[in-house]
Amino acid sequence: MGIFNLLELLLLAAVWGASFLFVRIAAPVLGPVLLIELRVLLAGLALLLLSIRLNLLVEIRRQLMPLFVVGFINSAIPFLLFAFASLYLPAGFTAILNATAPLFGTIIAFLWLREKLTLSQFLGLIVGFAGVTILVGWTNMPVTQSFVWSTIAGLLAALMYAVAAPYTKQKLSGVSPIAIATGSQLSAAVVLLPITPFFLPTAFPSSKVISVVLALALFSTAFAYILYFRLISNIGAGKALTVAYLIPLFAMFWGAIVLNEPITMSMILGCSLILTGTAIAID
Repeated sequence: MGIFNLLELLLLAAVWGASFLFVRIAAPVLGPVLLIELRVLLAGLALLLLSIRLNLLVEIRRQLMPLFVVGFINSAIPFLLFAFASLYLPAGFTAILNATAPLFGTIIAFLWLREKLTLSQFLGLIVGFAGVTILVGWTNMPVTQSFVWSTIAGLLAALMYAVAAPYTKQKLSGVSPIAIATGSQLSAAVVLLPITPFFLPTAFPSSKVISVVLALALFSTAFAYILYFRLISNIGAGKALTVAYLIPLFAMFWGAIVLNEPITMSMILGCSLILTGTAIAID
């Protein structure tokens, strides 16, 4: 991986790490469905303006079906699952669940792409999911029904990312990253639009929440997805997914600084094992 790609990976981790903070702030006010609809719609419209300027509309129209699939499995569903999880889980905790995406990616490569599962990959999976067990089982938070369902939602979202990465590489190889980001975000907005009117808040959000939504949509989504799909194109789906290594570190940092969320021993140990297992599994 070249130095420029590495810097892009670090920047993407910082930007996506902040997204967990933004969702943690806005989801309890707007609700998961409206928040994510605003996130993907505003991001998609901003990217659409850029796509028009770069004459990418023909490319987007030519790839409508795979872009719709990517929007569904890589944005609409996982975003919604993480927004639900953020109602009950700290930003750092949710981001650690997100870090299991490369582990699921190894499983997907074995089951879907028929890639050979080596002994080191198998051991990496064991170590990584042992980290998940420690993260969930040794938490200081009350193990309520909401906690359990939120954790399951976070893991399912990570699984969706793992499915979406190789699909994007297979179906949209050679397509402009900006075209992929534009088409996928607008597709996600279309998917969520029919159910959004049923989940509107009772009060108008504050200026703080509006600012958070704009930052989430334009900074942590539109800009982030340009970087992400560019990395998939340049270094491959597997290496691009390693951004999940760094996202929890940034998310825990943002959560601790902005929201005074505690960084517990179970989070540190669980995160360490997950990242170690991931490093072994994708080596």
